Amino acid sequence: MNLAMANFLGICMAMATVKDFMTGKIPNLLSFPMMVFGIIYHSVISGWGGLGFSLGGMFMGIMFFLIPYAMGGMGAGDAKLMGGVGAFLGFKGVLIAAFLAVLFGLVYAIILLAIYPDFARDMFSRWGNIIKIFFLTGRFIFIPPEKNQKQPVLRFALPIALGTIFYAYLKITDSTLIQDLLGIQFSI
Repeated sequence: MNLAMANFLGICMAMATVKDFMTGKIPNLLSFPMMVFGIIYHSVISGWGGLGFSLGGMFMGIMFFLIPYAMGGMGAGDAKLMGGVGAFLGFKGVLIAAFLAVLFGLVYAIILLAIYPDFARDMFSRWGNIIKIFFLTGRFIFIPPEKNQKQPVLRFALPIALGTIFYAYLKITDSTLIQDLLGIQFSI
């Protein structure tokens, strides 16, 4: 990864994050051009191998968040944004960036639960009851939150942006931080 690509990704991530916070959506007008530019960039630089690198990353980025999207846990824009990231980072790079995004998302969710303690108490109580009912009856019965309760909204473009930018930083600086933390030897 070169500095120009990292800067381009940083700008795209900033735009996605701002748009997500303002409207609750990540526009296709941002995600699809990222996919196209990533594919073109790697195809021009590395030929057919670059095309495969970019397409593999794009599909893995989309697939990584496809199950949470299908379960209603995130929007399609988040999956498409990760596909745009994958078109630039490739298969292995987008897996690491997505893993980092999930970690940043967990921290973000914990912060939101701390900001909304009433919601957190209610959520843990409801899920405790759901689990208790499941173990006692063998049936999964979802207990929805109260209709008038203020619910925090997790805008996942921010964790995706942080995961992508952190990966780009690690790649540009040739850091071995992830390998050192996981105790696994592989090249980023």
